[in-house]
Amino acid sequence: MLGERIPLTKVKTMRNALSEKNTLNNFLKEHAYRLSQISSRASNLTIHPLRNIMDMLYVGNTTIGTPPQEFQVVFDTGSSDLWVPSIFCNSPACSTQVRFRHLESSTFRPTQKTFSIAYGSGSMKGFLAYDTIRIGDLVSNDQLFGLSIAECGCEGEPFDGILGLNYPNISVFGGIPVFDNLKNQSAISEPVFAFYWSKNKWEGSVVMFGGVDKSYYVHMDRISMKRKVIACSGSCEAVVDTGTSLILGPTRLVNNIQKLIGATPRGSKDSRGHCCTTFKENRLRTLTETWILGDVFLRLYFSVFDQGNDRIGLAQAV
Repeated sequence: MLGERIPLTKVKTMRNALSEKNTLNNFLKEHAYRLSQISSRASNLTIHPLRNIMDMLYVGNTTIGTPPQEFQVVFDTGSSDLWVPSIFCNSPACSTQVRFRHLESSTFRPTQKTFSIAYGSGSMKGFLAYDTIRIGDLVSNDQLFGLSIAECGCEGEPFDGILGLNYPNISVFGGIPVFDNLKNQSAISEPVFAFYWSKNKWEGSVVMFGGVDKSYYVHMDRISMKRKVIACSGSCEAVVDTGTSLILGPTRLVNNIQKLIGATPRGSKDSRGHCCTTFKENRLRTLTETWILGDVFLRLYFSVFDQGNDRIGLAQAV
């Protein structure tokens, strides 16, 4: 299997991290049968580094336009759309973000369509357009994405935008997500990607192998402590979400778990995650005991998202 490493300042790839521990060859041998199901011998393996922001979220770079303009985005399995700020956004939140300069891109194609997203702690609105998107050497041509013109409630967030990796059926824009376009345009051979959160606080990687439910739902049997079931009795559903910092669930059950472990809610924004996380948490209120398994959970595993077979795989992280 061929490998391609895309460098980012002060960030190590999963391949480097495993090589330093002399465990890379063992990992590939132990998981060869799994990899063979999702990638052919001739396919490429793209490892894209992510940066850990205070153990709250992981961001990585993507570029938009021709010539490329670079943005720091959250690679988010809890949503399906890509959006970044536009030069028309004068909101305080946009003042600290990189804004897309559409007039400098020769491949930019505007539309007359607009969008708006309501968050639990704010909102945003903007317009849709098409342009060339790059993740390392992977290129999605004529990709639909959003450009915000107003953002409220996301001030001070350490990222420019969101790159959604979920299925098309939950797209707010109603278009084809970036990952699906990469597959449709033969940039990747199989619709499979994976995440590895290093125990080193500066590291993380998203792996695209060149390669469940239709929105990354999984079924949990129970949540227990000291062999006693404390939530999710008789099974429940959970969303595996790289764009959420913590583990979120029904308020009553979360409060009960906090009491059992002696935890005290901080009552601050940091204890709830960023503004986009709050939006997802609000959606849970319409469902029956549904949880969100965010980065604090996924950090323990090498997680594989296999869209082609509608399944998610979790292996203990090394």
